[in-house]
Amino acid sequence: MSRDALMAIAAAREINDGEVAFIGTGLPMVAAYLAKATHAPSVTLVFESGIIDPAPLELATGVGEYRLAYGASAIRGTRAALTLLQQGRVDLGFLGTAEIDAYGNLNSTAIGDYRRPKVRLPGSGGANDIASMAARTVVIARAGRRRFVESLNYLTTPGHLTGPGARRQAGLPGDGPVRVITDMGVLGFHPATLRMRVERLFPGFTPDQIQAEIGFRLEDPGEIVTDAAPDAETLALLRRIDPAGTYVKLQDE
Repeated sequence: MSRDALMAIAAAREINDGEVAFIGTGLPMVAAYLAKATHAPSVTLVFESGIIDPAPLELATGVGEYRLAYGASAIRGTRAALTLLQQGRVDLGFLGTAEIDAYGNLNSTAIGDYRRPKVRLPGSGGANDIASMAARTVVIARAGRRRFVESLNYLTTPGHLTGPGARRQAGLPGDGPVRVITDMGVLGFHPATLRMRVERLFPGFTPDQIQAEIGFRLEDPGEIVTDAAPDAETLALLRRIDPAGTYVKLQDE
């Protein structure tokens, strides 16, 4: 079974009906339309470009692409989209990253010294706004020791910062990350320490296999759920949403 499909399904599970969700390019788009077609028909989708709740006929390749605007209830620009965050009206935001630490802090700015980096990355965009002000966030990041690191090269986007109480002390209104969706399973955060731990496994994976791909010690898990393979109806929906396999290939290569 495709890891892309399992990640998209896990991401869709994080979207609740009636919420306002801030959606980015890639798997979050697929997850959003999967949720809207199944358990969350009344979710309002907001894109950083200011496109509000569109119903595109085809999957867009970016949050500002014209195809995404079809059927939108409003097109208001990036400032309006970020204003919704600042007003506390966004329930869920999706984030990606080049690096993530045990507390869900993210780096999408630079690898190496900031002024003379080995790799210059795209930067924050709206990620800091989303992470700081959405009620909760979900990170989508493939497992790997170069991505899941003990110490970030640069802190672009806050997660739980240094642990319990740190976000409130920093004046951040949102609750921070609640899940990290990898290509092996789903990580959550221990309620006492706010460090990552395994919560769900994708079929065929074990906690030890996930730990081997993480560059820091995961907290001892509580009860771990193993996801079932997707049913035929869900796979058919994924094919309809992303027929070209732009973001979700239904078979691993």
